[in-house]
Amino acid sequence: MTLPQEQLVRIPVGQTHIEGLLVLPADPLGVVLFAHGSGSSRHSPRNNFVAGVLHARRVGTLLLDLLTPEEDQDYSTRFDIPLLTQRLRAATRWLGQQPLTKSLPVGYFGASTGAAAALMAAAVPGQAIRAVVSRGGRPDLASAEALARVSCPTLLLVGGRDEEVLELNRQAASHMRCPHRLSVVSGATHLFEEPGALEAVARQAADWFEQYLQPAAAT
Repeated sequence: MTLPQEQLVRIPVGQTHIEGLLVLPADPLGVVLFAHGSGSSRHSPRNNFVAGVLHARRVGTLLLDLLTPEEDQDYSTRFDIPLLTQRLRAATRWLGQQPLTKSLPVGYFGASTGAAAALMAAAVPGQAIRAVVSRGGRPDLASAEALARVSCPTLLLVGGRDEEVLELNRQAASHMRCPHRLSVVSGATHLFEEPGALEAVARQAADWFEQYLQPAAAT
């Protein structure tokens, strides 16, 4: 079995740069950019677990730190959805310029506040994003207008015991016009720490991306 290629990358954004870990399995179906939530990073064990499941399904990943270490010290910056969206779009453009990834279909995986940035970025006209998955996300932090503009299939994964976030996801889903599904992971709380909960998230995310990153999804 061929091991995935791993590369630590530095992506220019304005006057600074952000870092990410790009992992490409052999003959990848596409690549998924991970937008982490407030206070998290590309080292998030939960998102790394999901990424590992995607690699086994031939889906590449780019786990990103959308903020620099200095910016992440500012609590308000963690909730600056326009800034996070801008950074995610910059990373998407960067992928489109790299020889190994420029021809690959692209998806987004967002957690917590990162889910709002993923949906805002996917809503930009002309963005060829194939699919979005949100894990315990805050899609409500994206504007209703942006949610209505998202055109790619979107999966919202929420823990059944994460009642406040579940209601916020229901409200956000009511604004969406794209193919979408709200999937409730029974018995799970916000961080999906219960036995089998994160495995359920990873399996559903992998199924979603495997389906919609295929070339036929373009039609």
